[in-house]
Amino acid sequence: MRIILDCDPGVDDTYALIYLAAAAHAGTHELECVTTTSGNVDADQCARNAAWILTLCGLPIIPLAAGIPEPLEWDLTTTPETHGDTGLGYAHAPERHVEHDWDRLWIDAIDRGTEDLHLIVTGPMTNLAAFRRLHPEHYAKLRHITVMGGAFHYPGNTTPTAEWNFWVDPHAAKEVFADAPTPITVCPLNVTEKMLLTPERLYRIIESLGAAPIAEHLDPITCFYFEFHEEMGQGYQAQIHDLFTVLTVTRAIQTAPQLATIDIEADSDLTRGTSLIDTSHFWDRTPNAHVITDIPDTTIDHAWQLFDDACHILSRIASGDAALEKLRHLRAED
Repeated sequence: MRIILDCDPGVDDTYALIYLAAAAHAGTHELECVTTTSGNVDADQCARNAAWILTLCGLPIIPLAAGIPEPLEWDLTTTPETHGDTGLGYAHAPERHVEHDWDRLWIDAIDRGTEDLHLIVTGPMTNLAAFRRLHPEHYAKLRHITVMGGAFHYPGNTTPTAEWNFWVDPHAAKEVFADAPTPITVCPLNVTEKMLLTPERLYRIIESLGAAPIAEHLDPITCFYFEFHEEMGQGYQAQIHDLFTVLTVTRAIQTAPQLATIDIEADSDLTRGTSLIDTSHFWDRTPNAHVITDIPDTTIDHAWQLFDDACHILSRIASGDAALEKLRHLRAED
C-alpha cells in the first residue's frame, strides 16, 4: 500500500506520523509524501512540525510540502488552546525551509498508479477541494480516500453539532463530497473519540520507543493535549483521532463502514460544519461515503497494541537493527 498523508500536525497527527514512519521502516507500507493544510496551525507551521516528527522517527527524506494556506471561503481559525501555539504542545519544531509544490507531489504519486494508492486526510479538506479544481483529471483517478471528520447523530467538538475539520473549511468538505471520485471512507468523532490515550499508556509508549529520538519529545507534545482535555471536563487523557484513521486505512484494525450519502452545512453561522447522513435514500443521491460509526472496545485495545509494536520498530531502527537497516536500504534503492 502506498500512502499520501495530508495532515495538520497537531498532536494527534503526530501519533499518525509515528505509526506511518514505523510502517515505512518495516516495509509494510510506502509513505509517498506528506502534505499539510491549515487547521490546527497554519500550513507552513504544520509542514515544519511534520518534517521534524519524521526526522525524529528516522525518515528525513520523505517528500513534504505545505498546501493551501486558507480555507476556501471562511477565515482561518486555528487551535492554540488545544494543540499549543505552534501545534506540538510544549514542544517546538525547528525553523526550516518549506516547499509548496504539494499538488505536484500528489500528481507524481497518482501517475505511478492509483489501485494501491491511498490518500488520507486528517485535517480540513482544503487541499483535496483545491486539487479537484486545479487538476480534475488526476482527482478523478483517485480510488481510495479516507478522511477524519464529521459527527453523525453525535455531539460535535467545536460547536454542538460540528467536528473541527469540517467546521474549519466546510465548503471544501461539501465540495468534495458533492463530487467524490469514489465513496470516501469517513472516520467521525463517533469512533475516533474512543481512541483514548492515558498518561499510563503514554509512559509505556515512551518506554517502547527506547532510543528513538521522538521518545524524549513525546511527553511535552502530549501533556499539553492532556491538559486541554482536562480543562474541557474530559479527564486527564486525550483523544487521538488521526491515529485511529491511519490504522483504519492500513487495515490494521477491522471496521464495518456503512454505505451512505453525506453532506455538510457550509454557510450557516449556527450550524456551520455540521455533517448530515442519509442512509434511507431521502435525498435520492448516489452514495458518496463509507461511514464508520461504531467500533468495539476490543478493537481499540488492539489498535493501541499495534501502535506499541510500531514504537518497538522505531526503537530497533534507533539501535541500528541490522535487519531493518538492510530492508530500509533495499527499499531506498528500489
